[in-house]
This record gives sequence, structure tokens and C-alpha cells, in this order.
Amino acid sequence: MRLKAIYKYTALGILSIAATAFRPVRSLTGTWQFVGGIYNGKQEGPPARYVLQRKYGPLNYEAFVLEKGYKPTRYETGNYILKADTCTDTETWCGQPSKITNIPIHYLYTLRNDTLTLKGTLPTGMRVEEYWKKVVK
Repeated sequence: MRLKAIYKYTALGILSIAATAFRPVRSLTGTWQFVGGIYNGKQEGPPARYVLQRKYGPLNYEAFVLEKGYKPTRYETGNYILKADTCTDTETWCGQPSKITNIPIHYLYTLRNDTLTLKGTLPTGMRVEEYWKKVVK
């Protein structure tokens, strides 16, 4: 009888630890740097002469180009919503003409250690898989 109780409480303990270990991510808050991607099956690394960063808040982001010797240049802003394994990203402003402003784009996202992966299909039909590394929390 005592052994049964030990097994029962051990199982309950493991179950509660597992339940709290897999809490869903509610926000991407922090600064993330682009480290490469796959576009229509073609792998590309990060740009050589500049850095792309996104600063995420609880519900929105600002994207910047960082180039040595220049002030950071904001090139895009947007909103995002995380739901289960989906990130819905809506660009609200872009510094250049854009065909995706105010169009929600649905990505499957994963977070592994300090890397965010966004995988989806753009309205143009291009399949993308982007990798962003967290640089500031």
C-alpha cells in the first residue's frame, strides 16, 4: 500500500513538472538578429555588410538595419500574435514600397535555445524559413 502511494505521488510530481515546463510562449520580447534563411529552397546567410535586427515588444516590433559608421535605420514596424505554434505577423509600416503592408502572414514558429525560426509562405507564394538569434533579452 505504501509503495502504491509513493508511485502515485511520484507520477503526480512528474506530471506537474512536465505541465509547467511546456508553458506556451506569450511574447518574443527582446532583440533578435537575422542569421540566415531558406527562400524557395535556396539557403542564404546573413548580409555581409550590415546586420538586420528586430526589437520585439509584447505585441509589436521594429526592424532595423545596423551598418558600421551609421546610425541604426528603422526599415519596418509591425504587430504580431502568438497562438500555439503559429505567429501571425502584420507589417504596419515599411520604409520602402511593400506588397505586404497590413496583410497578416502566418508562420509556424519554433524557439530552440536562443534561436527563433519562422517558417511560412508569403502572399507572393515564396516559401520562407528564417532564423533569428536572440541578442538582448
